[in-house]
Amino acid sequence: MSRVLYVHAKGGPPVGHALSRVAARSAVHLLALSELPAAGAAHARGLCESVVTVGDLPGSDLVGLIAGRAREVGADAVVTFSEYAVVAVAEASRRLGLRGAGAAAALARDKRLMRAAWERRGIPQPRFRSVTNAAQLDAAAAELSYPLLLKAAWSAGSTAHQIIEAPEQAREAWQRSRAVMSESALLGFAELHVAGAGEDFIVEEIVSGCAGEWFDGSGWGDYVSVEGVVADGVFRPVCVSGRMPTVAPFTERAGITPAALGGDAQDRIVELARQAVEALGLENCGTHTEIKLGADGRMWVIETAARFGGAMTVPQIEEVFGLDLVGLFTDQLLGRSPAWPARALTGEDAEGAAGSLVVLAVDGDGAPWARRHLWDPAAVLRGAPIGAGSSLSVVHENSLPQGTPVPVYDPAAGANTMAGLCLLSADRPQSVVRDLTALVDALPRILPAHAGEGVRA
Repeated sequence: MSRVLYVHAKGGPPVGHALSRVAARSAVHLLALSELPAAGAAHARGLCESVVTVGDLPGSDLVGLIAGRAREVGADAVVTFSEYAVVAVAEASRRLGLRGAGAAAALARDKRLMRAAWERRGIPQPRFRSVTNAAQLDAAAAELSYPLLLKAAWSAGSTAHQIIEAPEQAREAWQRSRAVMSESALLGFAELHVAGAGEDFIVEEIVSGCAGEWFDGSGWGDYVSVEGVVADGVFRPVCVSGRMPTVAPFTERAGITPAALGGDAQDRIVELARQAVEALGLENCGTHTEIKLGADGRMWVIETAARFGGAMTVPQIEEVFGLDLVGLFTDQLLGRSPAWPARALTGEDAEGAAGSLVVLAVDGDGAPWARRHLWDPAAVLRGAPIGAGSSLSVVHENSLPQGTPVPVYDPAAGANTMAGLCLLSADRPQSVVRDLTALVDALPRILPAHAGEGVRA
């Protein structure tokens, strides 16, 4: 029987979902670089032939550690679904002579390298500059047009994003973004392979989005993600997922599969994603490419990743299209012949629709809740105002324990201040948008008040 070394770190699809699908294709040995979620730890361990948990990582030879463990278990493939471990796993796979993302994996992780590769190919994207200190930020800001967005080159989940409206805001934004990256590292949300990655940033112009011209219905955000895979160097698109509007500055609130796009619009979006992915020279990996949608058909590539989309993107695709992306990708790494879709799937191929909501302490307009509340999954399921044909569940692996105070939303910390993750299924994409919009509005009424917090948030 084949053997797979599964490298777990923060982020990606729920580990229980991914591990169970790898285990259905191969014996699994788990190398945990971060603690397993308490809600699913026992189930995850039960799927594995062995489990090794690594303690303190800073300064360690992570590639050597992964490669060494792979040799010990006789792994035929090494897999991760975490943004923070993608580069290390790609390098370890190369060292072992196994299939993986390849030598170019860092181009799909470091936003500076990624943007430079696209610039060489003339792929539309916001104008940007790489910065590593405050003086470089001042110089870059003088060359670009305001407003600007400062973002960490190795971040994920909109962490450390700061909008800069004028020159006098640049230094404060720089200090805040660097502080957030340090805080995120303590929580395990940081690049695990590259030393000093928290000091690397880019600053870019903010392009104007326009959702109304693209979607069949209201309530959609002005960007999408193209989910896909690179199989033996060939990009294979799977589908396009839509979004609800982000929370300022650009924190993702909800993703919906499939996106309610017309056929011509989806074809154009997928073609741009193809150009962006092919420019990076990847070998074998999942892909998640975000594209901003503008007026008059304009588009800009925001970023791509050498892994599948995080949160519930993978389970959503499995639910509506019947595609087990994790299992197919495991087969790909093991040298089998998985049946990847011949084209990007659309709403006509789907059975219903699914969406996931990140619970943040802000209302539909992005304003902070008036009072503090406690996270209570049961109260959410009882009181959610969803349609008669819809169903709602709470993803406990990705949620705080019941009774935990909902964190005050911090624009710079992004998804680090989430309280929970919900999954909603409905008959069509627009129903998902409708129900999740209603749930966002209802949460402050549904969740119990935090008795220890009598003051406003």
